[in-house]
Amino acid sequence: MRIVFIIDQVYLHGGIERVLSIKANYFASQENTEVHIITTEQKEEKPCYTFDERITFKDLEINYNRRKSYFHPKNLKKLPKHISRTKSVLKQIKPDVIVVCSHSVDTYFVPFILKRIPKIKEFHYSKFIEKDKRKNPTLFKKCFFKFTDYVESKYDTLVILNKDESNYYKSNNTVVIPNPLTFYPDIVSELTSNRVITAGRIAAVKGYDMLIDIWKEIANVRKDWKLHIFGSGEPLYVKMLQDKINTADIQDTIKLMGSTDKIQEEMLQSSIFVMTSHNECFPLVLLEAQACGLPIVSFDCPYGPRNIIDMETGILVPPYDNNTFVNQLNALMNNRDSIREKGIRARENAKKYQLDSIMNLWQKMFNDLIK
Repeated sequence: MRIVFIIDQVYLHGGIERVLSIKANYFASQENTEVHIITTEQKEEKPCYTFDERITFKDLEINYNRRKSYFHPKNLKKLPKHISRTKSVLKQIKPDVIVVCSHSVDTYFVPFILKRIPKIKEFHYSKFIEKDKRKNPTLFKKCFFKFTDYVESKYDTLVILNKDESNYYKSNNTVVIPNPLTFYPDIVSELTSNRVITAGRIAAVKGYDMLIDIWKEIANVRKDWKLHIFGSGEPLYVKMLQDKINTADIQDTIKLMGSTDKIQEEMLQSSIFVMTSHNECFPLVLLEAQACGLPIVSFDCPYGPRNIIDMETGILVPPYDNNTFVNQLNALMNNRDSIREKGIRARENAKKYQLDSIMNLWQKMFNDLIK
């Protein structure tokens, strides 16, 4: 089997890139399977995650301006070159199946080229973000949504991460395949440290500004716990968060740690994981925290956390209810028995998402499409 994954780049830390490395490495290790990854703007950078040496990379050197919309005229004029180079490379590779990973320009034209090859589009974000815009769309948005719905219907399969998301798709070609675990360590956290951890892309959608407000209230009543935030993002946004921490005078108990390629080790040295995102789809980082035996406190945002966390493995807080988040987190920090009990059940829940179980679903889907 010859598989092609299409993505914009793999040099920036992110959930899509991380999951791709897991899937691609898995298939590269299988007999009689050849894996290719096509990028549009790798810019000769090294991948930020480890990829099997048997995987073949090809960068098309389109280099869209990532600070502008893909539909901006300066980016649109690169589209003919993008389509032409994609078709040329695919004809050389002759894949059995094509998977479009990131939500970039490829999404909109891949279903219409080399039609004999089965094509899959995977979604790593929640379409909840379109809900209000679809209710009262502008003329442009109304046309755009009709276009995207049409494009999605032309894929052989749309892979979504949880069952709740299926309500947002007009076509009937969706399949639910959750993200696989990146690791399931032999040891778990001892849950004895006074450290809360979170990790992810440093961006507005992750709600770290709310987390700082929450932690300010926690820090007012206790100085014995620390909060460490792992991840990287736009320098100006990171600076805004650091300024917010400094203004609140809580820099001794909360730290922006930057990105790390040793998140497992960091989780194993922590006792609680927190998430304050505005929306999620199926956050892999929550499964990783559970695999390390950590209980989780998270906003019940649409729609990922509720598909991973329940009252036995953590605490779901109504979105944007900072006061309840403070109270629930503080109560959990005061109760080591509850931390341990939830941590044990969290570890058990994560076991369901180990690599072989999830990748068998991908393999079956590929086999069915190729037939």
